[in-house]
Formats: sequence, C-alpha cells, structure tokens
Amino acid sequence: MTSPSLAAVLWDMDGTLVDTEPYWMSSETALIESYGGTWSHEQALQLVGLGLEDSARILQAAGVRMSEQAIVAHLTDAVMDRLREDGVPFRPGARELLADLRAAGVKTGLVTMSLRRMADTVVDLIDFDAFDVIVAGDESTRPKPFPDPYLQACEALGVEPTEVVAIEDSPNGLRSAVASGAAVIGVPLMVSITGAGAHAVWPTLEGRTTGDLADFHTAHRARGGAR
Repeated sequence: MTSPSLAAVLWDMDGTLVDTEPYWMSSETALIESYGGTWSHEQALQLVGLGLEDSARILQAAGVRMSEQAIVAHLTDAVMDRLREDGVPFRPGARELLADLRAAGVKTGLVTMSLRRMADTVVDLIDFDAFDVIVAGDESTRPKPFPDPYLQACEALGVEPTEVVAIEDSPNGLRSAVASGAAVIGVPLMVSITGAGAHAVWPTLEGRTTGDLADFHTAHRARGGAR
C-alpha cells in the first residue's frame, strides 16, 4: 500500500504565517489598563494559541468589565487597525513558502482562531491569491485544541488529513492539527511547543520549499504516521 502524497498544506495564522502576536498583546494590555488593571508579558503568553472566547474570559478575570463578545470584537478591531497601518508582518520565509506552494499547485488553507473578518483582512493584504479555503474561529464547530478546525478545512478542500501537512506555532494549535491526523510541523515563536506532539520542529521557514514539505510528508507517512 502506497503512502498518500501531499495534497494540501494548512497554515495557522497568528504566530505562524504572520507575527501578529505583539499586536494582540499590546491591544490586550491597553484594554486591561483602561479598566485600571495590569497585564504582564507572562500573562499575555498564556493567551497564545487560545480560542478568542477563552482568552476573553481570562481578560474578564483580569478586570475587563465587558462581555466576551465585546472583548473579542474590540481586540479584533485593534489588531486589524494595526495591520492596515503597518502591513502584514510575515514570519521569515512564510510568504515565500506560501507562494512556492501556490506555484506548485498544492492546495492551501488558513486555519485560525481569529475571527473571519480578521483572517480576511490578512489575506486581502497578501499580494497574491494565497488560500483556497479559510476556516476561522467563528466558523469552527469547536476551537483548537480540538481537531475540528483542521478537519473542516480538509473537508472543504476535498482532501484526507493523511494527505495534509499542517504548520503551527502554539501547543494548542499543534494538538489540534495532530489530532486531525495531519503531518504536523511546529515552528515556535513565543511559547515552548515541547510536548505538544509536533512530528517535526523547524526553527524557521526561511529557505524552505514545497519540496521540503513533500519530503517531510513522505517520510512521516513512511513511518506509519507516527512520531
């Protein structure tokens, strides 16, 4: 029985494709301080990779007297404003690898816990047709670390998880992608991903190509899809 070939690559957005985490953190800090609270960098790191409603509940516990939905909307608007002002802060090598995948005809999907309007803003600012499908936080049946967002993306693309490579930067994202059955690469940024189940860890995407992803996928499946 032959191993399935690489049919699609699924990307996390914040922290993986684009380095927007500083935008989120500064927006969280400003919101909490507006209610007289304080917000440390260590506290902000706890929110990396969390679903937005889970993050909102943590901010409520820190003193933000707003509904979960209002917190999510406020932070999303603030980050979108930064993106429009400063452009898309791609992580090193991410734009080039994404463009290479498109040129090679490999399907691509964006799987993010950010709201759809936030994802659309990022994608609209990319200067080429970057993704075949987007699954956003307000569209997933359950958030990361559940596998649902990745399974929804596979279904929308018409591919099996065994035909997919997923790229993530956070423990919750990695657990979600691994649980879906995809071959998963961790590219850490702000938080440790040790023990989160990545099948490979790449320090950077700089210099990586479609061929590298295909080779990783083939090797992973040859091992039976295990670590």
